[in-house]
This record gives sequence, structure tokens and C-alpha cells, in this order.
Amino acid sequence: MTLALFRVALAFILAVVPACIWGFIFYKKQHGQKSMMLKTFIAGALFVTPLLAYKALWQYFPWINAFEYTHQFKDDLIGFSTFGMIPLDVLITFMIVGVIEEMTKLWAVKATDKKVICSIDDAIEMAVTAALGFAFVENILYFYNIISSRGFEDIVYPFVFRSLFSSFAHIMFSGILGYYYGVAIFATDVMKEEHENKKWRFGKWVSQIMHWKKGTVFHEEKMAEGLIIAITLHAFFNIFLEMNWVFLLVPYLTAGFIYLSYLMEKNESHKAYCTVDNNRND
Repeated sequence: MTLALFRVALAFILAVVPACIWGFIFYKKQHGQKSMMLKTFIAGALFVTPLLAYKALWQYFPWINAFEYTHQFKDDLIGFSTFGMIPLDVLITFMIVGVIEEMTKLWAVKATDKKVICSIDDAIEMAVTAALGFAFVENILYFYNIISSRGFEDIVYPFVFRSLFSSFAHIMFSGILGYYYGVAIFATDVMKEEHENKKWRFGKWVSQIMHWKKGTVFHEEKMAEGLIIAITLHAFFNIFLEMNWVFLLVPYLTAGFIYLSYLMEKNESHKAYCTVDNNRND
């Protein structure tokens, strides 16, 4: 019992390190409400629980395991060359993983008080914080399993890898989704700006044909766009690991960091679209 508690404590301490480092990197210039950020971090951590419960139920109700249905595609390959051939079941499996995890982190953001979100930058902060909480608990579980099954001497490489790559990957996926979520929250304001700049045409056509409100169409369009990007990025990260294409991770995540930084630095991201008591579209 004492050894088990020591393993849990060590896994907890190891998981704190990347959470603190990445939190410092992303929030040293931010001015979000600290209490709200803590709530969002806790929400992101707690929202791992439904996933664990779902996975635990597989042994009693195997038919609810979505991954059981992907095996039929294991002999089908997709790609453009011998190097780039990916089993279709791997692609489908990790798309499902991306959907589950990115939706879970988004729900964690939505579960907190959105009244404090008054800019797109605020939405990005919330999404990144939820991702940090999610990755924190995921790392605890991962480190504990490594220590328990392989011993303390084998924890160094997994610790470095998950601290540098996996934790940031969660931040990258959620941060990008957070940008589109923020745009969707302030759909009417942003839609007007983009309409004036003649950037937004598709939503205008849809709203005219379907007789839907322009703000609603724009909101759903941006949410779908953000989810598709985040889920796809998440899936390919896992595919790179599954196919042992680790050499692709550095340029992949570097490009993601640059893109996320760009989204966070955009002028529209810092514009205050509301006061605390204003109503939004979501």
C-alpha cells in the first residue's frame, strides 16, 4: 500500500512539471482571471473521468467500444507512397480518439462560466487551460502505469516525451479550437466585420437559401471548422506515433506552435467584444 501511494505521489509530481512549465509559457503575458482559470483547469482534469468510465465499461459491454468496429479495415491501406501507407483502421481509430478528446475538452470549457469570456483571446486561454488540466490527469495515469509495470528506471524517456510533445500537443489542438470557439461566441460581431471586408460569403448564401439567421450560420460554421481542424491535427499526431514517424513530430508541433501564436497575436483576438454582462450567441 505504501509503495502504491509513493507511485501515485511520484506520478502526480511528475505531471505537475509540464503543467507548470507550459502554463507559465502561455500565461506569462495573459491577464485572465486566475480563479476562472483554476476552475477551467479543474474542469479539464475532471472531464477525463467520463472517458475512463467509458473505457472501463468495455469489459462488461464490449459492443459500446467504438474501436472494435475499426478492425475490419486493418487490411485496407491509404496513402500516396510506400512510406506513406497508413492502415485505414489506424486512421479511423485516431479520428475517433480526436473527436472524443477534443469534444471532451471543449465541454470542459463550456462547463465553466462563459460570462468571463469577452474576447477571442479569453476563449483561447480557457481552451488551453482545459487542455492543461486534461493532459495533467492523463500524464498522472500514464506515469503511474509506467512506474508500476516497468519500474522507476524507465520513467525518464516517457516523462521527457510527454512533457515536451504530448502535453503541448493537447494545448495546440485545444488552443486552435479555442480560437474558432471564440469567433463563434461573438459570431454576430465578427460576422459583421468579415462581411464588411467581403471575407464571408458562404454563410451569407446559406442564410439566404435556408432563411436562417446569419449569426447562427456563422456560429455553426466556425464551430465546425475549429472542430475539424483540431480533430484532424489530433488524429495525425497519434498516427505519427502509431506508425513510429517520430521524426515528424518536431516540425509538426513547431508549425502548430507558430500557428497558435499567430492566432493569439491577431488583432481580432485581443478586441473586447463585450462587457461581463453582455449577451452572446452561445
